[in-house]
Amino acid sequence: MLPRLNEQGDLPVGIHSASWAELEQRFGAGSEVRLRAMAKLRLLHQLAERTGKLVRFIIFGSFVTGRREPRDVDVVLVMAAEFTLEATPRECQTLFSHSDADARYGASIFWLRQGMLPDSLLEEFFETWQSNRNGTKHGIVEVKA
Repeated sequence: MLPRLNEQGDLPVGIHSASWAELEQRFGAGSEVRLRAMAKLRLLHQLAERTGKLVRFIIFGSFVTGRREPRDVDVVLVMAAEFTLEATPRECQTLFSHSDADARYGASIFWLRQGMLPDSLLEEFFETWQSNRNGTKHGIVEVKA
């Protein structure tokens, strides 16, 4: 269960697990912008799942805040160690080019393979996505299907 937002409209620091239903209930309604962002997140997840190598789907940024109209969709994909772009279905390849994903889906997508970073650096990597532009810390959400 997702924790309550703090006074600034942010989740507490940490990676919080949520189902799609919980994510939609908490963050996927309330404005047309949120409805479109939620649909976009589901599409991105479906495309990443189609690779057969998606391990973790993590959402950060203004979508997982109390902001009525989030700026965009921000995602980190953690792929299996054996993931290769060459073996990825063509319709999914845009996910793995940051600029192409931004142009096509209006989403900031970052990705890495399991094992690319030692566990200590992986935690630091995820801590990076828990900082606002002004440097304050907040939580992020990992979707558990």
